[in-house]
Amino acid sequence: MRFLSTGLVRGLIAQIVGTVVGMALTMAIRVLVGLPVSSTDAALQQHITEVHVVGGVIIGAMAFMVGVGVLDEWLGWARGKPINENIDPDPSKPNWMRYFGVDFDHKVIGVQYGVTSILLLGIGGLMAVLFRTELAQSGITFLNSDIFEIMLGYNSEHLFNTLMSLHGMVMIAGNLLGIGALMNYLVPMMIGANDMAFPRLNSFAFWINVPGALILVSSMFFGGFDTGWVGYPPLSVRAPLGMEMFLIGVYLVGLSSIAGAINVIVTVFTMRAKGMTMFRMPIFVWAALATSIIQFTATQMIGLSFQLVMLERLFGMGFFDATAGGDPILYQHLFWFYSHPAVYVFILPGLGIISELLPVFSRKPLFGYKAVAMSSLGIALIGFFVWAHHMFASGMSPFLRVPFMYATLLVAVPTGVKFFSWVATLWEGKLEFPTPMLFALGSVVIFLLGGVTGPPLGTIATDLHLHDTYFVVGHFHDTMFGGFVFPFFAALYYWFPKLTGRMYNEKLGKWHFWLMWGSFMVLSNGMLLVGLLGMRRRIVDYDPALGFDFTHLLITIAAFAIFLSVVLALYNFIRSARKGPEAKDNVWNSRSPEWHIPSPAPLHNFPEPFEVVGEPYDYGKIDSPYVIMPAASATGHAHAAATGKE
Repeated sequence: MRFLSTGLVRGLIAQIVGTVVGMALTMAIRVLVGLPVSSTDAALQQHITEVHVVGGVIIGAMAFMVGVGVLDEWLGWARGKPINENIDPDPSKPNWMRYFGVDFDHKVIGVQYGVTSILLLGIGGLMAVLFRTELAQSGITFLNSDIFEIMLGYNSEHLFNTLMSLHGMVMIAGNLLGIGALMNYLVPMMIGANDMAFPRLNSFAFWINVPGALILVSSMFFGGFDTGWVGYPPLSVRAPLGMEMFLIGVYLVGLSSIAGAINVIVTVFTMRAKGMTMFRMPIFVWAALATSIIQFTATQMIGLSFQLVMLERLFGMGFFDATAGGDPILYQHLFWFYSHPAVYVFILPGLGIISELLPVFSRKPLFGYKAVAMSSLGIALIGFFVWAHHMFASGMSPFLRVPFMYATLLVAVPTGVKFFSWVATLWEGKLEFPTPMLFALGSVVIFLLGGVTGPPLGTIATDLHLHDTYFVVGHFHDTMFGGFVFPFFAALYYWFPKLTGRMYNEKLGKWHFWLMWGSFMVLSNGMLLVGLLGMRRRIVDYDPALGFDFTHLLITIAAFAIFLSVVLALYNFIRSARKGPEAKDNVWNSRSPEWHIPSPAPLHNFPEPFEVVGEPYDYGKIDSPYVIMPAASATGHAHAAATGKE
């Protein structure tokens, strides 16, 4: 019964009620201004229904935020009530309830982000398994079922398009929340802070994702859409009502991204421990800072592009209608100005994780620390000048293609800095290969494949041939799995003892890695192969005479194996969190500050502030301390690592 009283349940009930009330309010407004609320004309009735539903869904999302309780303090302040400065949890409630309601501890919020991320990644992965099953052989087979049409109300081709389109954006939303999990949980502890700069904004940034994710996934039940995850007009203007759910859901997730970025930037610049200069920060903090700069400055563009599509659908504003003076190419510029830098939003934290783990498991200093730190900012900066390489086939001016091609190739320079650093860090190191290290090394190999398959898509002549083929899909999956998914699992295994105070099962962790890594290599290389042979992406069927059936069967089997490996990992995490052996303090003998306090971390991370006196990655150097922890804060093993006595 206590679960029914949590903020999450209250928020969901408020969202349902708010959606109904919002639809009624929208109808009332239409009546007041003299607009019809129904019509015998089918097209007009469809438009009227869309207006009512959109109004209801937006108000429902707002009602969720009120119901969950994240706006209580702000609404009270607006009414003149004093702000309660004590944001500690209610001691009368069990600890588990903190994760299902509003909490201001960055560690709890990090877990909330992480669990929601895994749920979304699971939903997106399930969608991929479904439409990949259809592609396992030529012809309409698996999705050609009356069951799907009865449940959803549309045919197999439209269902394939909806699954494929939603898979892309649900996975992107899941990745964004995964990044939020890592940055929220780790950044304050790594810089010696007890929380984020704006705890209430931090909680708001998480909870706005919940209605956003629900609305996004619900698009399947509102008629779906057939635009791909990019939502290009004119298709997005003509798509069913599900398109609106897609646009609103992503808009809300983007709002969370902006709010979270503000928090990280302010936290890093204002809350570092004494002695922690910018070039004494852990490298993951540099990655988080560069990521947040992109999120803060670029996310508005995807919100604007989606908002313009909504305005065109709802009010007939012809922003992208060429017959009304609009330009559909404008949407592509707005969309990709965010959506290509967004790739680095996922990749930069992942690369930061790799740079964190390699020195620990090679017991060597991170080679070229300052260059690696600045390369994150370099990638973020150059990422703003490459967006139009997605548009070489759009009919844009041939003259404009050239500078975008060179900018695209230039981004390989700061990325190459990281690769050279990793190789030099590993060289002649005392290497150990626990599960986190395996995932870090596996991500390096996969991300390298993404890197070498990128230039053919960034070079005009080859991109015109490869554009919209499965080669693009293979490259993108290499980039995302190598840049985020594998580092994400490396991080989950590495910081699992810090989060839970228990160790995971090493054997299951390694089974997870080898099954996932081997399967992914089959999947991505199969995609690259059929793409080179001319297989188009975003199509439900292909000619059996082309000879793609066997390769697509292998890709589908590999997709199922990846899904199985993730299920195995979740079993490992859940079982180990309950019954795993106790983690003894600094289990990895790390120099990073978060390992110098007990596991799990206390409510207030550092009862007394510590001081930074050395370099963060001087592994293998005797008497080279990084942080000096007060005796009240540090454990014995952690204190030894902090002072460099390895």
